[in-house]
Amino acid sequence: MAYSKITALTEEDTLKAGFEFAKSLKPGDIVALDGDLGAGKTVFTRGICKFFNVTDYVVSPTYTIVNEYKGDLDIYHFDIYRIEEEEELYNIGFYEYLDNDGIKIIEWAEKIPEAFEGYPVIRVTIEKSGDYESPERTITAEVAK
Repeated sequence: MAYSKITALTEEDTLKAGFEFAKSLKPGDIVALDGDLGAGKTVFTRGICKFFNVTDYVVSPTYTIVNEYKGDLDIYHFDIYRIEEEEELYNIGFYEYLDNDGIKIIEWAEKIPEAFEGYPVIRVTIEKSGDYESPERTITAEVAK
């Protein structure tokens, strides 16, 4: 894996970054998407979904835990912020999702790192800086070569 780092100054930049990143994805990939609240994880995911021609509006699955989107590839978008222990992942069928050919995007993956042991994971980190008037995001992603 190689690393790519970009700076996003607007929501549109973050969306475009997700779209460009999606070009490196293939069936079965698992993307661990980490960053603080409001960092732009869901906007980045919208960009990925746009690349794969998902027509549904992409929203954070904060309360549903997982949203499924149909496009050129199936996309499974998780938000595990509220998950406290790995046992809860078994209860929602998380590992069945990990083992299929769809693309899995997991927000807050850093909360339960043991859940991904034995799985190849592509890591994306979004860091916020700047202020409210001029926010800036630094997006660091692993990209397949």
